[in-house]
Amino acid sequence: MKTTRFSAKTRKLFLGILTVLLILPFSLQAQKIPFAQSSVVPAAEGYVKISTDRNKNNIIKIRIKNLAKIDRLDPAMKTYIVWMLTDRETTMNIGRINSSKGLKVSFDAVSSFKPIKIFITAEVNESTKEPGEKIVLSTDNFYN
Repeated sequence: MKTTRFSAKTRKLFLGILTVLLILPFSLQAQKIPFAQSSVVPAAEGYVKISTDRNKNNIIKIRIKNLAKIDRLDPAMKTYIVWMLTDRETTMNIGRINSSKGLKVSFDAVSSFKPIKIFITAEVNESTKEPGEKIVLSTDNFYN
């Protein structure tokens, strides 16, 4: 039987590739952050998942269940807006939540800014530049 010998350089390369393949799946795991219970919509519960793509953009995925229809709030509003507090201490409107189906909501966004906190407000106008007072759901700060 013939044995094959690899050079030290080939062995190091193989071990490096093997190490990357074993560690990479753990580093790509998304961070899952729950929303605090809401006093505006108490039955609503959900979470935010933050991950990073290969271009170092932040992928934000929000999943919520039991979110009341916007016109059922008191007073009735027009839309839910998702806001992000960034690592640069700015607040950004990252989109609106479309009407839910069966009280379940999915929202996805991508940002080059690192999110520190995500919160959702009920608004009369979807193009608002500042978050209103009616905060429906909010996370704690991700990084302390």
